[in-house]
Amino acid sequence: MTAATSVFRTSDDYRISYRVEGETHKPALVLSNSIATSLEMWDGQVAALTKHFRVVRFDTRGHGKSDVPQGPYSFDRLGRDALELLDELELERVNFLGLSLGGMIGQWLGVYAPERIERLILSNTSPYLGPVERWRQQIAWVLQPNNADEIADMFIGNWFPASMRQEDSSVVRMFRAMVRATDPRGIAGNFAAIRDVDFRRVDSLITRPTLVIAGRDDTVTLPEHGKLIAETVPGAKLVMLPVVHMPNVESSDTFLQHVLTFLNSRL
Repeated sequence: MTAATSVFRTSDDYRISYRVEGETHKPALVLSNSIATSLEMWDGQVAALTKHFRVVRFDTRGHGKSDVPQGPYSFDRLGRDALELLDELELERVNFLGLSLGGMIGQWLGVYAPERIERLILSNTSPYLGPVERWRQQIAWVLQPNNADEIADMFIGNWFPASMRQEDSSVVRMFRAMVRATDPRGIAGNFAAIRDVDFRRVDSLITRPTLVIAGRDDTVTLPEHGKLIAETVPGAKLVMLPVVHMPNVESSDTFLQHVLTFLNSRL
């Protein structure tokens, strides 16, 4: 049975949708999404994760059922959205798993709110995705009218191997539908946050136990981006998987094995 989606209002008065699943006595695990997806991107992992955790997932502002403020957005704001969700749920300290954009939110939390994080997993993400001009062009492109098919093609091409795309599997169709349902203003607002951020120096301030997962064939957040995070965060562990950008989908069992081993281990 699917849990109900709830909504809370942020301090700047926008609605963020979220879903909580699992028993309340279990430790909390927050899942944070890739850009142009909704919290449903974790549907295939929730059953396994709720055996161990109270799972909290949310739609990043500009996505899913959350509000779509006018951009640009910033990681200071996206990170505060996550913290205000923890406050709403009265969660003092959580495990946090973020993929792609969600991994950038995770880096922000690790640097600026380490007291709220138990363990941190940063999957298929980057500390920096410049140059600025590239993102200006991307923002202008996604805001062009009647561009939904091209936007969906770009993301699907970046996320999945050719074999999955050619099969036109139900999961690829689901992700394509998520992209098409995402307001281009939300994509543009989050592109602006990516344009303006650089965690390369401050990632060294992350003190929480950290697992970095990277995709060997990822063309968006390159393998060397994951390596850089792991080299910069003190004591971080790096796992390199033979996947593109969505290891939770492309190699779900292996992804979950690494996630659960890390979260359940004792230092």
